Amino acid sequence: MPIGHLLIDGRRFMVIDESEYSRLLTAATGAHAIREQDLPPLPEPDADGAVPALEFARASLARKLIIERTARGWSQSDLARRAGVRLETVNRLERARHTADPITARKIQRALDAHPASANVSGRAKRRAG
Repeated sequence: MPIGHLLIDGRRFMVIDESEYSRLLTAATGAHAIREQDLPPLPEPDADGAVPALEFARASLARKLIIERTARGWSQSDLARRAGVRLETVNRLERARHTADPITARKIQRALDAHPASANVSGRAKRRAG
């Protein structure tokens, strides 16, 4: 697992593989681990290294949604309810079969932002300590 770092405005940022990020996030929150094979595959590049933009965008969004939702311990139904969208919409997005319109994307982002995965970590730590 190669790890690198970037220095931006005097701050050091670590660069890790998405599957390792997923593993660390789920381990920190106590959620179920997500394996690479559980995520929609990214499209393969052609001989020139180019990938189909729409398919790549859909798969990237799907992977991020699955990682973020799972880190919170939510089902697809939980995310749909919190975001105010249909369960079928979340399912299609997570299977990389659908592109979210801006309104749907904002609703989902607001639901995720309202309940950060890191809050699950601090909440569990408080329960264990108390």
